[in-house]
Amino acid sequence: MSMRISVLGGGSWGSVIASMLAEKGDVLLWCREKEVADSVNRKHENELFLPGVHLHEKLTATDDLEAAAADRDVVVLATPAQHMRGILSKASYRFLRGGQLVIASKGIENGTLKLMHEVAEESVPESMHRNIFILSGPTFARELAQKMPSAAVVAGLHPDGSQFIQQLFSLPYFRVYRSPDVVGVQVGGAIKNVIAIGVGIIEGMKLGRNSQSALMTRAIAEMTRLAVKIGANPFTISGLSGLGDLILTCTGEMSRNRQVGIRIGRGEKLADILGGMTMVAEGVPTSISAYQLAQKYEVPMPIVEAVYRVLHEGLDAKEAIAPLMSRSLKEEIYGYGE
Repeated sequence: MSMRISVLGGGSWGSVIASMLAEKGDVLLWCREKEVADSVNRKHENELFLPGVHLHEKLTATDDLEAAAADRDVVVLATPAQHMRGILSKASYRFLRGGQLVIASKGIENGTLKLMHEVAEESVPESMHRNIFILSGPTFARELAQKMPSAAVVAGLHPDGSQFIQQLFSLPYFRVYRSPDVVGVQVGGAIKNVIAIGVGIIEGMKLGRNSQSALMTRAIAEMTRLAVKIGANPFTISGLSGLGDLILTCTGEMSRNRQVGIRIGRGEKLADILGGMTMVAEGVPTSISAYQLAQKYEVPMPIVEAVYRVLHEGLDAKEAIAPLMSRSLKEEIYGYGE
């Protein structure tokens, strides 16, 4: 019997996940926009979010959320992080109770400051909690669609389930590792988007590679301090979902968050930038939650704070640099649980 899989989220990332999984089973892709679903079904292409990329011939799409979620063995969530609770509230009652839920969204919910698995736990029956998994790593959708060698990690608290999801997603061009650190994998995947905006700002201001490298490296320290404070393994941040994804998002030309930062560094206004984008730059809303989470747990995250103040409080990017450079001198490694 073929595996029945649904992917909720018809953006570039969701479309590629669905196309990949179509090599393993019967996959139904939910797209919010009817024209996207029609494009996938007629042309095997997501013309709005992933033009020019051919999707698997067996992949089908729908704009009916409840139908997409009903009675599937595996449901993959690839919606923007801030929309995930709303999607689950409308669809989770149709989930197969013994099914697996894989979260491929990266972010921290505004307001509640919840990680994505916590949002899911509040939205699905308790009997499904052990079947919630996180997929994260350095993966540009377009490169993966072109079957360029890539890697990611799946995190879950149920070892057998983690191995099942690991095997399901693994393909000759996609190597998947597994981890029990659900919190650490999510912290890395969420915060790196905020940092990528900061690196982009530096690039837009033409401040050189030294500063970009320093910012990325110190960001690892910030991510690790926060992850440890809320119960993660510090070594997880050195893995694919932390360091790996940080490098990709901060340096890759296809990074939406980096591009937002570059344009801010050149003097453009955030509202104008976001108004012209068809896809979400997750680092913008996540910067709010990340800053507030650091305040809540009293974790020093000066880079995250600087990006937050530039994006949401109107701080001039040039004025954000001096406070970072004039902080009190200290040991390089601190706050990892000692």
